[in-house]
Amino acid sequence: MKRKLAFLAILSLCSAPLFAEDHKDHAAPVDGKPQPAPEGAVVYIVSPKDGKAVKSPVLVRFGLKGMGVAPAGVNMPNTGHHHLIIDGAKVDMTLPLPMSDQVRHFGGGQTEAEIELAPGKHTLQLVVGDFLHIPHNPPVASKVVTITVEE
Repeated sequence: MKRKLAFLAILSLCSAPLFAEDHKDHAAPVDGKPQPAPEGAVVYIVSPKDGKAVKSPVLVRFGLKGMGVAPAGVNMPNTGHHHLIIDGAKVDMTLPLPMSDQVRHFGGGQTEAEIELAPGKHTLQLVVGDFLHIPHNPPVASKVVTITVEE
């Protein structure tokens, strides 16, 4: 399954220039500013559920309604890709999200990920970023989920 997802992500990235050229009249503007969020768009963490005790690595499943998932670099309106904010990392929602241990990027269009977390309490939040990793305006962000990682 992981090989299939990796193949699809690579295929999407390789075909992005062709696709963007065919759909350039429909592409979102490229101005470095946050793209508008589709009305009613919602991102959420399917699992783990808030308050659950889990073991590491933690399988986090992402949910999204009202917009589509597209890999980073693919400029299409009403789409984006997931970023996972761990333990309340502070980010500026008007700039590209930084990449770090606390801000994980899923630019291949992934809708789930296994993440290693140390034992203890952790918070998780999803934020959808556009093709340049910039959160939409208004931001499409999930509720914060608190989990406990057991040894």
